Amino acid sequence: MGHLIKQVENILSQTKTIAGHNLEPTPWHVFPPRSFNEENRYARASKIIQCSYLSCRGGTNDDDAPPRNQSQLSHQTRNCPELFRWIHRDLEPWAQSRISLTHVVEAKKYAAFRVVIVEGKLYVDFYYACVQSRAMFTVWGILQLLRRYPGRVPDVDLMFDCMDKPSIDRQEHQSMPLPLFRYCTTPNHLDIPFPDWSFWGWPEVNIGPWDEEFRGIKKGSRDRSWRSKWPVAYWKGNPDVGAPIRTELQKCNHSRLWRAQIMRQDWDAEVKEGFEKSKLYKIYAEGYAWSVSLKYILSCGSLPLIISPEYEDFFSRGLFPKKNYWPVAASNLCSSIKYAVDWGNENLPEAEAIGRGSQDYMANLNMDRVYDYMLHLVTEYSKLLDFKPVPPSSAMEVCAESLLCYADLTQRQFLERSASSPSAARPCTLQHTDSSFIANWLEKKSKLITDVQNFV
Repeated sequence: MGHLIKQVENILSQTKTIAGHNLEPTPWHVFPPRSFNEENRYARASKIIQCSYLSCRGGTNDDDAPPRNQSQLSHQTRNCPELFRWIHRDLEPWAQSRISLTHVVEAKKYAAFRVVIVEGKLYVDFYYACVQSRAMFTVWGILQLLRRYPGRVPDVDLMFDCMDKPSIDRQEHQSMPLPLFRYCTTPNHLDIPFPDWSFWGWPEVNIGPWDEEFRGIKKGSRDRSWRSKWPVAYWKGNPDVGAPIRTELQKCNHSRLWRAQIMRQDWDAEVKEGFEKSKLYKIYAEGYAWSVSLKYILSCGSLPLIISPEYEDFFSRGLFPKKNYWPVAASNLCSSIKYAVDWGNENLPEAEAIGRGSQDYMANLNMDRVYDYMLHLVTEYSKLLDFKPVPPSSAMEVCAESLLCYADLTQRQFLERSASSPSAARPCTLQHTDSSFIANWLEKKSKLITDVQNFV
């Protein structure tokens, strides 16, 4: 009996879980390791056995979905939004060489976990812990994709990093580009952007699922007329994240001299009181890398002032200056903000139209479109694989039951609120995009940004 107990304890000490058991923080972005609340070793062992080994009973992740064949789906389809055109550009480095198993295994050096989907089942191999509940909510999003489009998600094998900064430098990896999914990228990196965890909720700061949050922000923005809002630029955030632009932004905190109010962020208070909607102009400044705050800023209906971003997530690349936001130069920052506010105050109808444009843009990015983007990205990626995905022996099957089993009460409430259901409609139609379309679009965007900033 003692030998058996020892064997079980050995297995449990090596079982890596979506909650972070037996996982160290990512070495490229260190954070305090998570502590667990199980009362004793027996309670912890029982939880791991129940959640990791007894929760998934061999069905697919859409077994509890009502059967839906192709004839039951709505035949009404529409083309995907233009931002979907970036999918082909993101995958262009592998268009000729394709993606081998060697590519994927080499990308492990930069990954927090590996995702393998085979015949509708999801397997995850964890390498490092992710900060807060990012891993849990990201994997939950993939499970909801499988439920949203049962039978449509192809077999796939991919590496994922859940921390902020891109790591696959385009020049360094030119001879062997490594495919790595994460929340953001830059033009100088090969990292493939994927919707971030907060679309399904962010319990640590009490931010709900995206569709809920957008409805609340939009309703609040309509409660106060445009002309009754205070005509200053507003930013609230954490300046202590190693971001030079946020440090520089603190110098612009003068409502009369620079037309700006710069404040430290208290997320708990912000969520309880509602996101700031009483200012005409909202500033977006990147943090350690990109910031999830962008989608909430764009949703407020105010004129977004975006300070020269270095990073881009999957949807921000579709934004266009003077249509969805006003570009602010990182150099001569305070004067650039003042110029934007003065222009807006002198051209209120045009400024309001841009604010509406940003809010409409985010309205079109509802969870239907987020799932469509995920589906098309994973599908196009899978077409490039030159091997048949097979879950490694170290991977564990993850299903909704096993994930919810590890969630605490608060996490579970957020997860259940963001649960999806099978779509009654087909996904939007992805248009093929050649590189010249993106190049022309970027050239027009760059020229307009330069024209605006030259006036300062």
